[in-house]
Amino acid sequence: MKELTLTTPALLFSAISLIMLAYTNRFLAYAAVVRSLHDKYIENKDTVLINQIKNIKKRLYLTRSMQMFGITSLLLCVITMFLIYIEQNTVAIYTFGLALLLLIISLALLILEIQISVKALEHHISDIENN
Repeated sequence: MKELTLTTPALLFSAISLIMLAYTNRFLAYAAVVRSLHDKYIENKDTVLINQIKNIKKRLYLTRSMQMFGITSLLLCVITMFLIYIEQNTVAIYTFGLALLLLIISLALLILEIQISVKALEHHISDIENN
């Protein structure tokens, strides 16, 4: 195995930062949807709205998990850089590997969340098509 240098974990900084920005934008969009659904539910306690609220709740929890795994991955990249700096290369390699694994989990959760989002939009499309 090649020696791990400071530049390797540093490369993930920009990628993880962009991913976290995308996750935050998703979260903010969901917050707006939740507020809108809340107002609609107060006016009309429709079962369709309840199903939409359950769906968005599941997506919010997935987004929170995606953010937590992404942030932890970034933190482990910083720790990896510190370990390389203090010449603890073996520990740094395992720490960086864990950071990569957490990033993979975060991205896998993103795929799951996108699938749920598409299914929710398909319900809206079928309502339009049926009417």
